[in-house]
Amino acid sequence: MKFALSTLSNSVMMVALIASAASNVASANESNTELQNNVTQITDADYPSDIQKTHAQDSSLTTNQELNRAQQPIGLSTVIDPITHKSIDDSYSLEVPSLLSLEQAQNILLQVSPKIAANQAAIAASDYQTDALSTLDNPLVFARVSATAYHLDTDVDLSSLKSGVVNEIDSIVPAIPNLPDFDGLVDERIPDSYNIKRSGSTSGAGLGVLWPIYTAGRTTALIGASDARTQEAVADSLLDKNELYNTLIERYFKAQLAIIAAYLREDAYDTLQQTDHMAQRLFEEGFISRVDRLEAQSALADAKSESVNANNDARLAMMALQRLLRTEYRIKPTTPLFVSSRPLPDVNYFQDLALTNHPGLQKVAAKRAQAQQLHALSDTGYKPTVMLYGYSQVEKDPSWVTGISASWKLWGGLDKTASLASSNAQIRQADLSEIEVSDNLLLLVEKNWHDVNNAQSRYQALQSNVDLAAEVLRLRRLGLQEGVNTPIEVVQAQTQSLKARTEQAQAANSYVQSLAALMQSCGTPLAFNAYLNAADIQLPTLYNE
Repeated sequence: MKFALSTLSNSVMMVALIASAASNVASANESNTELQNNVTQITDADYPSDIQKTHAQDSSLTTNQELNRAQQPIGLSTVIDPITHKSIDDSYSLEVPSLLSLEQAQNILLQVSPKIAANQAAIAASDYQTDALSTLDNPLVFARVSATAYHLDTDVDLSSLKSGVVNEIDSIVPAIPNLPDFDGLVDERIPDSYNIKRSGSTSGAGLGVLWPIYTAGRTTALIGASDARTQEAVADSLLDKNELYNTLIERYFKAQLAIIAAYLREDAYDTLQQTDHMAQRLFEEGFISRVDRLEAQSALADAKSESVNANNDARLAMMALQRLLRTEYRIKPTTPLFVSSRPLPDVNYFQDLALTNHPGLQKVAAKRAQAQQLHALSDTGYKPTVMLYGYSQVEKDPSWVTGISASWKLWGGLDKTASLASSNAQIRQADLSEIEVSDNLLLLVEKNWHDVNNAQSRYQALQSNVDLAAEVLRLRRLGLQEGVNTPIEVVQAQTQSLKARTEQAQAANSYVQSLAALMQSCGTPLAFNAYLNAADIQLPTLYNE
């Protein structure tokens, strides 16, 4: 399994957002106009058919296909993780640009995530276990070689043998007259003990075969259970990958929102600088009081502080994205926040997708398959095992033996009845879990579907607030020049405009996050990209590819 980590040594620091914002606009007035006109029209497409096509493509991708797509034909080596500084073997270096679109970030995430790499290893381990079990029914051929050296030195006690012979002779002699003295002959010929000394060596070699020709389905059940565990590992990998996709979208667009917020704060600070300058002139000419002048100075100081805080928040959000993609430098997102004015397909469409594609249901199915295979294995408890066997010595005129054997378990070991009851309970557990998971998925999809619609409605409703606040600010600034309005009124108008624009950007982020959650709950997270490409409203972005 390949696990890519970026090893770029050039650390590209993020350009300060305030300086970047200032260099991208000619003046505060021009930047105001740019942010107020914050919708970009794109070509209309057949929204439902495009999305359905993408869902179908997304659901047809298997885990292995996506993992193979993420890998690159680069020589494996040992790389150093830029975050933990730990060395990782069998990996390859990966160059990650600083400017990244969402789709680029998704592709890189597959290659640099330790969780995805760990899940790949778990799937591979389970696959290898299944491969190992698949040869259980194959003939087992073994060789036996022996070499033995021996030395024997012992005394054999013959007194009992000698006594027995004498007793037998004594019982026979009285019946036969004129026999010689056999007692003396026995004493002379048979000693009381005999010493044996022997030494030497022996050697031998042979070949044997064991072939289980009938196992009552035990091997098939074991292989099936192992394969089901592999499917469970695949489902776990899909769950983790979908969650990582969702985390990426969350951090990516939170960074975009933080950048917009920092830009808006800087724009407000620029505007208040102009207001402060005008207030100073009006105060010097006696058109406003000292209190009005001090209020303008206080508002400018607050704006400066808020701008610095927003800038720091943007850096933190970009750092969170950097950590996820495991780079040594800031990642600058180029895909803008977006909202689609088109209505979503009916909620039933997404619920059907969830029941078809969600890996949670795939995991439950894998659990049920394991229980079924364990049930089949338990059912073989009293069935025989039949084996062919043979053994032959490796000699010029060898001895050999061959035969067939069958064995039954008569008593002992696992209780078959209890094992069957246990597997039946596990199957029932899986069936009931499928019902519970399906119910929860349907409810989750409906919640996320409503969240997307609510965020869409809120964004559209806030547009009038943005337009109204911008017009009020314009009139207040003109009024300040004419001496009709006070600096504090301009500050209040500026605050209201900033609030409206920020709330609308937040609504766009809520739309994006809710849409990502909806796609994740359907089990098709990559379909998010089709909605992104079909969106007809895009917010401005500071960084461009």
